[in-house]
Amino acid sequence: MDELLKKLRLSRIGEVYEDWVEKASRENIGYKEFLRNLLEEEVLSRQESGIRKKIRQAGFPFEKTMEQFDFSLRPELQRQVFVNYLDERFITEGRTICLIGAAGLGKTHLSIAIGIKHIMLGCDVKFTTAQSLINRILQAQGSVKRREQIKPFLKCDLLIIDELGYLSQEPEIGPILYEIVAGRYEKKSIIITTNKSIVEWGSILHDPSLATAIVDRLLHHGEVYYMTGESYRLRGKKLTSSSDDINIIKKKNKKFREGG
Repeated sequence: MDELLKKLRLSRIGEVYEDWVEKASRENIGYKEFLRNLLEEEVLSRQESGIRKKIRQAGFPFEKTMEQFDFSLRPELQRQVFVNYLDERFITEGRTICLIGAAGLGKTHLSIAIGIKHIMLGCDVKFTTAQSLINRILQAQGSVKRREQIKPFLKCDLLIIDELGYLSQEPEIGPILYEIVAGRYEKKSIIITTNKSIVEWGSILHDPSLATAIVDRLLHHGEVYYMTGESYRLRGKKLTSSSDDINIIKKKNKKFREGG
């Protein structure tokens, strides 16, 4: 029996077959129901394996769910609004989200939670930092190879670009980001996380006009959320920095609270 199951690649049935034989004997389960239950075990196992594979291929730095996000710490965000982003219409309508705020506020957590949920719904998701995206494309020599590198970021159902503006960006980021956003516009969904307000995008993209064109497309079918508060990573920890450093942190938090 084991050899036959291996040849047919029915690994899950091989794992549970003996248990189901005992259960069928004990509960007087008929042949038809017995076979259906075994096949359901195999199908569910393959679906789970497929989801795990897609999650690995997405490139998430870690795994998080919406249930793990503490909305009580981010009163500016409404839980139900973000739960709605877990619906398949977020993908089919080609919607976008921009999460803006300082480090440690949960922007990446939320984007990953949305991404994983849509993988479970059968979507193709890609996660990348802005720096990795730019490096990958700029390393391609020639226009043909560069288009090949951009293609996966245009085809996936949901593209998550994390940490836009965290590092000094090359001048080429503007045209590359525009090509990706314009190519996905009204067809595919995007989530962008950044520590820079919308009005600062012109400077980080080295082209205010191009930044305006990108933002225009992102906001047509999307929303911007400014996140404020204390970093998850610093909660309950005493800062040992100098008073000057503390003042800098307070000023940055005030800036994000004011949406500037």
